[in-house]
Amino acid sequence: MFALIMTRNDLQKLSRIRVKEARVLLTNGCFPGAYYLAGYAVECALKACIAKQVGRYDFPDKKLANDSFTHNLNKLITTTGLRHDLENEMQGDPDFERNWSVIKEWSEQARYDKNVSEAKARELYSACAGRRHGVLSWLKKYW
Repeated sequence: MFALIMTRNDLQKLSRIRVKEARVLLTNGCFPGAYYLAGYAVECALKACIAKQVGRYDFPDKKLANDSFTHNLNKLITTTGLRHDLENEMQGDPDFERNWSVIKEWSEQARYDKNVSEAKARELYSACAGRRHGVLSWLKKYW
């Protein structure tokens, strides 16, 4: 087995790919997969924000590295150092606040859920990919 090195650029690309895949699955009625991949796109974007904190040849802080190895979006937003910015954005934009409240409930355990409804998948996708108030649009300012 080999170790896969993920760069910030890789994580950005992966986030874009996963949200596109989520859209394709949503369009084709594959709601559980669309739900999972939309949430995973946000996870990758958050990890790209974390990767930005580490200089190219710097040895990463142990706590930062350890805290990055999670799928919990609430923990990842804290690790990015963007918690204050997130709270300010939510305070100034109720639509964004609603979108974050939808997204923060996502879990990697969704990959095992074969009963995600169309409404739930569409809601998460919209919260993630919305152009004006979507969480990915906001995260791209920081990655």
